Amino acid sequence: MSDHYVYILRCADDTLYTGYTTDPERRLREHNAGEGAKYTRGRTPVDLVHVESYDSQSAAMSREYEIKQLRRSRKVRLIETGTAEEPDS
Repeated sequence: MSDHYVYILRCADDTLYTGYTTDPERRLREHNAGEGAKYTRGRTPVDLVHVESYDSQSAAMSREYEIKQLRRSRKVRLIETGTAEEPDS
């Protein structure tokens, strides 16, 4: 059972925010109510654009860190295709 999630939000200013949660829909409501991360408070409304599920908190948080290290272009590719990898030429 997957109870741990990594998510990406697209903020109103078109920036991307990555986070960890156990309930993506609740967390989205919190962000949009101004009760989420400090980063998103002035950037509402936000849209949930990508979610990945994991069986453990440690796996999810490791993945969150990996995504946060990606360049924006790779995050956009992840959102659009489900992978941040370069396509084969």
